[in-house]
Amino acid sequence: MSKRQVVVFITMLFFINGIEAQDLIKEDSIAYNRALDEVVVSASRAEEKTPVTYSTVDAAELRKANHGADLPYLLKNTPSLVVTSDAGTGIGYTGMHIRGSDLTRINVTLNGVPVNGGEDFTVYFVDLPDIASSVDNIQVQRGVGTSANGSAAFGASINIKTDEASSVPYATLSSSAGSFMSFKNSLSFGTGRSKHGFSFSGRLSKIISDGYVDRAWSNLGSIYLHGSWSNEKNILKLIFMGGKERTYQAWNGIPKSMVATNPTYNPAGEMYDLDGNLIGFYDNETDNFTQNYYQIHYAHNFNENLVLSSSIFRTTGKGYYENYMNNKALADYLIPSFHIGDSLIDHANVIQQKWVENTFTGFNLALNYKVGRFNNNFGHGESHFVGNHYGLAHLADYDDPIEHQWYQNRGDKAERYIFAKTNFKASDHINLFADLQYRYVRYVIQGHHEDFRNLEQKHVYNFFDPKGGIYFTLNEHNDLYFSVACSHREPSREVFVEADEEQIGKVHPERLIDYELGYNLKRNKLNFSTNIFYMDYKDQLVLTGEINSVGNAIMTNVDKSFRLGLEASANYQICKWFGMSGNVALSRNKILDFTDYIEDWDNGGNHSQYLGTTDISFSPDLIAGLNLVCAPVKNLNISLQGQYVSRQYLDNTSCQARSLDPYLTTNAGISYEWEQKVFKTLNFSLSVNNLLNRKYCSNGWVYRAWTAGSEYLEDGYFPQAGINFMFGVTIGI
Repeated sequence: MSKRQVVVFITMLFFINGIEAQDLIKEDSIAYNRALDEVVVSASRAEEKTPVTYSTVDAAELRKANHGADLPYLLKNTPSLVVTSDAGTGIGYTGMHIRGSDLTRINVTLNGVPVNGGEDFTVYFVDLPDIASSVDNIQVQRGVGTSANGSAAFGASINIKTDEASSVPYATLSSSAGSFMSFKNSLSFGTGRSKHGFSFSGRLSKIISDGYVDRAWSNLGSIYLHGSWSNEKNILKLIFMGGKERTYQAWNGIPKSMVATNPTYNPAGEMYDLDGNLIGFYDNETDNFTQNYYQIHYAHNFNENLVLSSSIFRTTGKGYYENYMNNKALADYLIPSFHIGDSLIDHANVIQQKWVENTFTGFNLALNYKVGRFNNNFGHGESHFVGNHYGLAHLADYDDPIEHQWYQNRGDKAERYIFAKTNFKASDHINLFADLQYRYVRYVIQGHHEDFRNLEQKHVYNFFDPKGGIYFTLNEHNDLYFSVACSHREPSREVFVEADEEQIGKVHPERLIDYELGYNLKRNKLNFSTNIFYMDYKDQLVLTGEINSVGNAIMTNVDKSFRLGLEASANYQICKWFGMSGNVALSRNKILDFTDYIEDWDNGGNHSQYLGTTDISFSPDLIAGLNLVCAPVKNLNISLQGQYVSRQYLDNTSCQARSLDPYLTTNAGISYEWEQKVFKTLNFSLSVNNLLNRKYCSNGWVYRAWTAGSEYLEDGYFPQAGINFMFGVTIGI
């Protein structure tokens, strides 16, 4: 559908439904069953008395801070969460860790539909720009959690539920502008519900930014369309969400030696002459990707005790990243050598594109059945993921329009699962929870790697993941819970692609057993939660320094590792106009019996050193946050947030020289709702990030080798922007 067709379609629906505005159904009417809408995502959600550690972030909280940054930055006030940005601003490529686990180990669902890639397991929120403008709420479960859909949760689950249908027509324009030439514009609209239960809503967003890092610009666009029909027994939702991103690459980082003197330096796109002199930067060293989500959700209420929910989904993605490669052997790209006069040209500057085309199709079914003291959920789902990977290259400095394909491979992954959950109310004070899941995975890789290695392989896994727990309601103010949950995780595409044939047979799936003990206190002005967790890993896949036959790093199973921690969060409304909230996470994150390997450039193979117990990379021992909110006069809100993150190691050796220094960030915000008669809503907001202008790095990588009798080191660090701001205006009618 073209942009023009989308605009016409939206206009027509808005007009047609507008004719029926006088017949709109009231918010509390049976025509829209809010409880039935929640059933759509119930398979991946924890209920109020489920013994699971979780936090919920609602739309109001998200939109207060939504000036264009990726979703991880809008969730960073939740416990144990650390964020990072390649461009240094939160716009463009971002990442996050929860309890030290990155997005490849965090299960993400959108309306109960899996979002994680079927092969690499990761989530690129840059492909979902401004999703927060279309979100009703997000539940963040720490640990294994309850999610039954998608990839295994090995650190946390993020369950995103998009907007519910509005009962009345609306249109909202939100615009923001600020540092580094950053701009965000978003138009949201809804027709309201007609007397027959139909509604339509949508959003168009555009975000651009130059980034803090040199040339780390972003050009992002997205669309969200939501049509629904509902009555007292049924709800049908059709959702389309599309995102398109074009960003200049900033994922290389910079050497640690340059962080203090030239923190915005970006080596991406550097062009050199044959003598090794820098002659400029390649303009198109970019990442380009388009991703579309198609979802159909249906739920039917047979009676008060029996509800069926179902989802059909298809996610498509296509894109590439382009690099200017200096003085490369043409044979590496299957480009024939050629003569110019008497000179043989077998090395040249090459422009390469690495492409990926994905399709992810599937369905989910769930049945909620209540009988007596039991609240039961049964479910089944299947999915099929296909990833096509190929590379195109052509000469940069010669008249050669031919694009040469030098590799192509395909991943084909099928998954099936069934689950049964039950909550049993044993008494007025005790709830018992049990969850059994069986998951089948078949993964086939065909074709050749970019270094021409044959990747032909097939893997089949059968996983059984039980969970159980007990929830004590001590009295109306105090609750206590305990749970044990098991999760298994198959290796990712990267593990199989980088491993040699003899190494593949040594790769095992990972297992996690998660123990959670928690306590909740609820008072009129105070909410307090705390929990102790112990996450026991078997065969966790980590980087040990080992390499494959062509010198690329491989992931290796380590026998035993664990995370042990204490989390606490509180919200206290001191008085009518002043409140505070905060969270703290203390943890120990260890690998037992760790052996470090360093590649030997001179003699081949590796040097090894047994280190015993070491720290797991990117797992700080302390994360603490504080949020102060003040409303001194009507419609004026002022907030101040701070977060402290302790030292993070870049590898698993616990070496302080290869680590991120601890850092403290402070952000401030102010918003004012102007009451007037022209617009339904007129809001002004200002956010100031890194208020104290701290210099810090939030991410990094390291590579080590042994040569000429000493250790060689390469590293990359990601400096974050100093003090910066965004000013926003929101107009609603």
